[in-house]
Amino acid sequence: MDHGDVVPIAELLDERRYLLDVAYWMMGSRSEAECVVDETYRRWYGLSDAGREQITAPRAWLATTAGGICLGRLVLPDRGAGGRGGGRRTRAVDGEGPWGVVEGEVSRALLDALDSVSPAERAAFVLNDVFGMASDAIAAIVGRTEAECAELAHRVRRGLRTQRSLPTTPERHDSLARAVRDACAAEDAALLASLLSPDATAFFDGGGKVRALAGPVHGSRRVAHSLLTLLADRPRTTLAAHSVNGRTGLVVRYDRQVAAVISLDVAGCHIAQVWVTLNPDKLHAWNHNPESGSGSGSGSGRSPAHRGDGWS
Repeated sequence: MDHGDVVPIAELLDERRYLLDVAYWMMGSRSEAECVVDETYRRWYGLSDAGREQITAPRAWLATTAGGICLGRLVLPDRGAGGRGGGRRTRAVDGEGPWGVVEGEVSRALLDALDSVSPAERAAFVLNDVFGMASDAIAAIVGRTEAECAELAHRVRRGLRTQRSLPTTPERHDSLARAVRDACAAEDAALLASLLSPDATAFFDGGGKVRALAGPVHGSRRVAHSLLTLLADRPRTTLAAHSVNGRTGLVVRYDRQVAAVISLDVAGCHIAQVWVTLNPDKLHAWNHNPESGSGSGSGSGRSPAHRGDGWS
């Protein structure tokens, strides 16, 4: 074999772990995920040498193939089930979980919620919101147009938001807010993503006065990445827990000036929505109040930056 075909072992293991994650989220079972990945590699080695050489992005090809295998298995009717003929055929048991993405209660809760959606909706949501696959790759796997896949994912997202109605205690909200602060300070993307719901959404309000994202960001990994990018170059940036809208939020200072105020919506044990105020007009009161952003606890007062005016 030519040395140009040799792949570093770390890359090989990371690739397999990624495929296992995709298959687990699609199927909901560790054993089925293993079978899907084995079949994926069987198809890879079933190609001719010339066929493999024509594939410029093997990992993308493998992920697309694995997704297609999962979708094919999901659309098979459940034995003895008279329902929709889709969803997970094998429920994950205690101790099972994804290999590299989000673990524990987060994944189990989301997988349980995804039991009620169609295979196409499940695939579109998982591949977009959990793994951030390119829209054209998702469309190829699901067999729909990119616009149709986007609508499928949006439908699932909307349904999950409706289902999330568990009240959160002030203590839990405060604990999560502080955990977000610590994860941001440590620049730990994995930890930050684990604190967010897999379908979390972040909104950035620049008010046309600063260059902020015009649209919302969806998915725990994307939200985590956007927050860490926003807080990059930390030597002159500080982050503190402070009362925002009567609950603990975060105040970002740059050279002692309040540059952003972040409020958090919590559902159950995770953060569902993140609201980032960057509009200098809305931060005016913060920068003219000597106590703004200086504390570290949660208070009961309403902050000058709130979602009631101007959030889209």
